[in-house]
Amino acid sequence: QVQLVESGGGLVQAGGSLRLSCAASGRIFSINVMGWYHQAPGKQRELVATMSSNGSTNYVDSVKGRFTISRDNAKNTVYLQMNSLKPEDTATYYCNARGIRASWWASPGSGEYWGKGTLVTVSS
Repeated sequence: QVQLVESGGGLVQAGGSLRLSCAASGRIFSINVMGWYHQAPGKQRELVATMSSNGSTNYVDSVKGRFTISRDNAKNTVYLQMNSLKPEDTATYYCNARGIRASWWASPGSGEYWGKGTLVTVSS
């Protein structure tokens, strides 16, 4: 099994910054895609950013230029640097991982894993 644990959420004023971290543990040789999603109260969970193991990234338009996703593949950890935060960024942020290989000879699994989430609150 794979576990994802997020950290780094909190309360920040508009215009401030936060850095989220997510560490994956368990039977992991490599992870194809790691990313961040957020869910505001009463809304659906939405993509924020993803990063493949080869370094390619994908961002939702609303965070481009403000958020930066990065990975440490050796540590199976993904980060989200959030700058110029806005009140509308307030949400619970969830880490996601998919395309996990349990060993070098194994094919990537079809499942995906989620962390329990970390709350980010941006005050105006």
